[in-house]
Amino acid sequence: MFDKEKVLETIDMIRLHNFDIRTVTLAVSLRDCISEDINRVCDKISYKLKSYAENLVNYASIIEDNYSIPIVNKRISVTPVSILAESALEKDYLKIAGTLDKMAEELNVDFIGGYSALVEKGFTSGDRALIESIPEALSTTSRLCSSVNVASSKAGINMDAVREVSRVIKEAAELTSDSDGLGAAKFVCFCNSVSDNPFMAGAYCGYGEPECALNVGVSGPGVVKNAVAQLPADADLSELAVRIKQTAYKITTTGELVGRELAQMLGVPFGVLDLSLAPTPKVGDSVAEIFQAMGLEHVGAHGTTAALAMLNDAVKKGGIMASSNVGGLSGAFIPVSEDAGMIEAADKGYLTFDKLEAMTSVCSVGLDMIAIPGNTPEDTIAGMIADEMAIGMINKKTTAVRIIPVPGKTVGEKAVFGGLLGEAPIMNIGELSSSGFVARGGHIPPPIHSLNN
Repeated sequence: MFDKEKVLETIDMIRLHNFDIRTVTLAVSLRDCISEDINRVCDKISYKLKSYAENLVNYASIIEDNYSIPIVNKRISVTPVSILAESALEKDYLKIAGTLDKMAEELNVDFIGGYSALVEKGFTSGDRALIESIPEALSTTSRLCSSVNVASSKAGINMDAVREVSRVIKEAAELTSDSDGLGAAKFVCFCNSVSDNPFMAGAYCGYGEPECALNVGVSGPGVVKNAVAQLPADADLSELAVRIKQTAYKITTTGELVGRELAQMLGVPFGVLDLSLAPTPKVGDSVAEIFQAMGLEHVGAHGTTAALAMLNDAVKKGGIMASSNVGGLSGAFIPVSEDAGMIEAADKGYLTFDKLEAMTSVCSVGLDMIAIPGNTPEDTIAGMIADEMAIGMINKKTTAVRIIPVPGKTVGEKAVFGGLLGEAPIMNIGELSSSGFVARGGHIPPPIHSLNN
């Protein structure tokens, strides 16, 4: 028997509050595509991706029609590409980048992730070659996304890698100056990266993942905002937390239904369900608006970090109650350019770079889709990354940096990326130098709690 009220409630979530399946991401292992011949590597990649993902978009569309639930993005993630050409006599990573982008276009997926390297403890020759190629790879492709893990709670922070990725960010932005540095928006660096994350730009198929699995990312900040707004103005914070958990539970069950059915149609295992409040530039689909519903005048007010901590925890608790497959980066994202409320707060000066950094100590990821002046020195970017990696390392959580030094623009101007990436005001990041600290290089050792075996 169907519960009429629950059916109508789900319809309202979709129609009125922007609930959607944000992404279905097919994670495909390419470890068996390694060869001494780089052309053979690319041929094997093409064959394998087509074998597993040929029907991904078509089957996802069928499920959308059957359930009237929007699936916004269809994506693929692959094994970190740094290992794929290490055995090749010709280490042409750009050829692999072109192959991945071509297959993404042929399979009609929105993005393909995994042009990645994991270097928190050090570099292999393949890692170095891939990182060196990232700016050109991102500037000559349209659907490829890239990530580098430079730190972990076990290994500490590889500051040599931090310096390298700061160069990558600057160069990727400059090579795409005609689109406000869009190349940098397709790159993210991590501490404690997650191998089953379905969200871009950081998705990849980790070494411990199966041959292929379907990971699903569900989003619903508008649904959560509406649930909070319906409570009485004098409802205490424990009541708010309970309502958020209940709402997250409903969202998660819908996502798992869609994910399991699509996985069955594709003939692959269902991987994880990532319940992340990932906003869009659309009004009513904003994490920032949840804070206002909680009683803050705007995101950035004192109390914002506490509100975000409660929101993130309640979302995870609700998801865990609904599914045993919750994974990825489940929680709340705070990307500036992708959230209408965050954009407004940054425009009005309510939300500063320093406040965003404080909020990342309790959110799901980190400094995300933040536009900064194009003339920002690489050392300053490296300092920003090091700060964020330290937050993740000490707190044993995933943190990330996706910042865009917008060529030719400065504070007071805007970067416009379009689509889900939205637009962002160029934020003031101060003028103090980090160069002497960053130039030391080496490793920031892991904290004492890394020895917890």
